[in-house]
Amino acid sequence: MAPLNTFLYKVQRWTTNCFSATPTGIPLVETCLPAGPLLISHRQRLVALSVICSPPHVNPVTARRHPSFPSLSAYQAQDSSRALTTGLKSVYLSLHRRTPQPVRPIRNHLPVGAVAHKTIPFTLGLCMMLMINSQLVSPALAIPPLALMDNTYSALTKSVSEALLDKWSRLFPTPGYYHHSPTLSPQPFIGLDKVIAGRIYQM
Repeated sequence: MAPLNTFLYKVQRWTTNCFSATPTGIPLVETCLPAGPLLISHRQRLVALSVICSPPHVNPVTARRHPSFPSLSAYQAQDSSRALTTGLKSVYLSLHRRTPQPVRPIRNHLPVGAVAHKTIPFTLGLCMMLMINSQLVSPALAIPPLALMDNTYSALTKSVSEALLDKWSRLFPTPGYYHHSPTLSPQPFIGLDKVIAGRIYQM
């Protein structure tokens, strides 16, 4: 990751026309894009939230989480649903609905547990994780109103973004003469479009 992050920093320096002697933190703030490892961790947390907070009877990945995970629904995918997984030898088994039933039963689970634990520091004191798209849930299940679910999910994603900005500020500080803080949205003084910067950054 270190060589790739060095190249990404060079791309940010090119797109912002910063000098090579410019401190590392300034091009990061100018392009509104954190360093590679921070960005990867941030995206993983957002994906983890969208998976864990999805109704498990709708999303087969969520239904594969560990039964002890605190959720408003106790639904778990049965072993007969293993036909949704391809017969890969590694621990990771990708979903594929058209895959035929394997001859030998697959004993490996999807790594949902590794994904779910990324959401634990951001539960905001919730004893049970909410379910986004709760309108897809059976009315017989007593769950909080949809508006409350959406607001809570927004608060969770906001806390993930705040954790990214906090770590960004600590690991890649800017000099005292640079008065702008890290942000994921374009600053008013930035002339470089965020979408263009993001595409160059990804390339």
